Amino acid sequence: MQKERGRENEKVTTHEQTEDARTLYRAGERKLGTDESTFNSILATQNFNQLRSVFDEYEKASGHSIETAIQAEFSGDIKDGFLAIIKSIRSRPAFFAELIHNSMKGLGTRDNDLIRLIVTRSEIDLADIRTHFELLFKTPLDKAIASECSGAYKDGLIQVVKGN
Repeated sequence: MQKERGRENEKVTTHEQTEDARTLYRAGERKLGTDESTFNSILATQNFNQLRSVFDEYEKASGHSIETAIQAEFSGDIKDGFLAIIKSIRSRPAFFAELIHNSMKGLGTRDNDLIRLIVTRSEIDLADIRTHFELLFKTPLDKAIASECSGAYKDGLIQVVKGN
């Protein structure tokens, strides 16, 4: 049964944040084996503001970040999924900036990924993504696209990026 994620404007108490952080700690690092369902339940149902606070409380309680715990406790797709959720909760623009960067990294550009990311975020938060891209990768997004793409395809993507 799928539970609905809490609303962003819901009032959250410090007690709830601390309790969720403790629950995650007990389900992972504190026991032999990891209770994946507890991590899944909290990460999938709490609102983003609540989770940001839970991550802070987790770090206070454990002495390291929730990302460090996920790296140590999980492997494979579930680890990648949880890390992606956490990254997107911490900063959605930085998360998408990294995805865009990864679509252009290495030999050959993953054109379908690049197009999908630029177009789907263009009416939402592409201006913020552009700012985070430059902060993270020390180059403007339009310049990165210009160095990886060519022709009308390059020009079109740059227009979308600059038009936002």
